[in-house]
Amino acid sequence: MQRFSAILFLIILITACSTPKKEGNVSINGTIQGLKKGTLYLQKIQDTILVNVDSLVIEGDPKFSFQTNVDEPEIHYLFLDKHDGNQYNDRIDFFVEPGEVVINTSLNGFEKDAIISGGKNQTKLVEFNKMNQRFKDRNLRIIKEDYEAKKQNDEEKLAENDIAYKNLLRQKYLYTINFAMNNRKLEVAPYITLHEVFDANIKYLDTVVNSLSPKVKKSLYGKQLIEYLEERKTKEAAKAQESTN
Repeated sequence: MQRFSAILFLIILITACSTPKKEGNVSINGTIQGLKKGTLYLQKIQDTILVNVDSLVIEGDPKFSFQTNVDEPEIHYLFLDKHDGNQYNDRIDFFVEPGEVVINTSLNGFEKDAIISGGKNQTKLVEFNKMNQRFKDRNLRIIKEDYEAKKQNDEEKLAENDIAYKNLLRQKYLYTINFAMNNRKLEVAPYITLHEVFDANIKYLDTVVNSLSPKVKKSLYGKQLIEYLEERKTKEAAKAQESTN
């Protein structure tokens, strides 16, 4: 009986060892130059909560690799805990879809230095982020100029900055709406609309939703954008009703 049990255990062990490890439909690989020690987390939003999908302890080797599964294109995050006691660790966001994602960055510029390549949605997200960074840089210049103008009580310059800011905001919103419409067949369209211009005029959000392909409307971010738009319409209709009473 003992011999039979030993043979059975050996068979189970051999079978387990010979069974290939299940792999995901997404491969996430890369290098973090300068990193000697830390923990890298693969994260995503699940039911409005940021959750860890996987983690990797790095000891000396700056290279990393994750395998995961996705049913549709979805934003994931790479979070680095540097084990330095600093709570302000960096996080990189990127689109994940079946295939390979490559992320190369550095320890000191974890988010800023990140070069990411992936599927169609990630490619378009990189394109959008480059233009969006220009808007952010121009906004920062206006803020600095505004600060100096306030110190000098320069009312004329403050008025100019106010006009410049409103024009910049208008340009950003128009660019984002047009970008979403031009990429209506990709999930990046409703995603950037929700995260960058959620407070835009309802007619613009309506235009984006109506332009989305049937597939994208049924996607995670497509459904979220449609639901959000309906909520705003309901609230604004209620406000309009109250004002007439």
